[in-house]
Amino acid sequence: MRPKGGSETVVISSRIGLGTWSIGGLMWGGTDRADAVKTIRAAVERGITLIDTAPVYGFGTAEELVGRALAEHGAREHVVIATKAGLRWRAGSVYRDGSPARIRAEVEDSLRRLRTDYIDIYQVHWPDPRVPVEKTAAAMYTLYERGTIRAIGVSNFSPLEIERFRSVAPVHVLQSPYNLFERGIEHDVLPYAERHGLPVFAYGALCRGLLSGRMRPDTKFTGDDLRQSDPKFQPRRYGQYLRAVAALDRFAHEAYGKTVLALALRWILDQGISSALWGARTPEQLAPIGDIVGWRLGPEARKTIDGILKDIITDPVGPEFMAPPARDRQKVAS
Repeated sequence: MRPKGGSETVVISSRIGLGTWSIGGLMWGGTDRADAVKTIRAAVERGITLIDTAPVYGFGTAEELVGRALAEHGAREHVVIATKAGLRWRAGSVYRDGSPARIRAEVEDSLRRLRTDYIDIYQVHWPDPRVPVEKTAAAMYTLYERGTIRAIGVSNFSPLEIERFRSVAPVHVLQSPYNLFERGIEHDVLPYAERHGLPVFAYGALCRGLLSGRMRPDTKFTGDDLRQSDPKFQPRRYGQYLRAVAALDRFAHEAYGKTVLALALRWILDQGISSALWGARTPEQLAPIGDIVGWRLGPEARKTIDGILKDIITDPVGPEFMAPPARDRQKVAS
């Protein structure tokens, strides 16, 4: 799966990928390692062959669990591992670092934790405003030429930043936040990807669990759970989003005999997204995967969905709160 140039693209093995941010535990109230390994193995057994992870997910925990699960399962050669570089942490604070030195150090740590000698897709997690994009790209291209990584991706990049990156190195995959409630990339990243024939991974497909259908007005988020600071989960907006989920769930049942979770993931795939990343934490949460395949949303259904969102969510907000700071800021972010 080694592309030769910037115009070629990566073959993505499954339209649903397993996202492992929540499995890492950091900002998700911790993790159960045994459940995490079972979940990764269950994903592979259910036909999910794309696993997306990152060093910052649990400060190495998610990568270690992916490596352990695949080693025990014996499925490494059948799985596309996508991991990332470009974030650093100190005393629990996360910030951006896209320097060549950081990328060189991170790839070695990731290889060790993942128990592999190559990475299928290596992505720059966030652009670093203190490091020229071209320098970050050059470091990634060196790893690509050596065969340490087999494809290059960028995550949370704007089209302008992607263009600067591509002046130095090929880009084979884009990753951005995208779901029914967070659709900002429709105005820039998705049109850019379509023009250039680039696959897109959508992270946050269920919007931190909102679109799972499991959230209730009295649902509590404890410990370091990021939903305590997510504007969508605050009183001013939470009720609106829950009402929208309930209306979408009714529509999904009446029109298709499906749940809101299946509707949310089907909607993403029908928007032209290559792979929707599903952040399951237990094997049981993967059970509805069969409900996502074998059907499509037509134009009228998409129009109805847009109408539901417009009528109910009068105070929308995007995923901007998740952006980690540059190194000259002290604010803690994920």
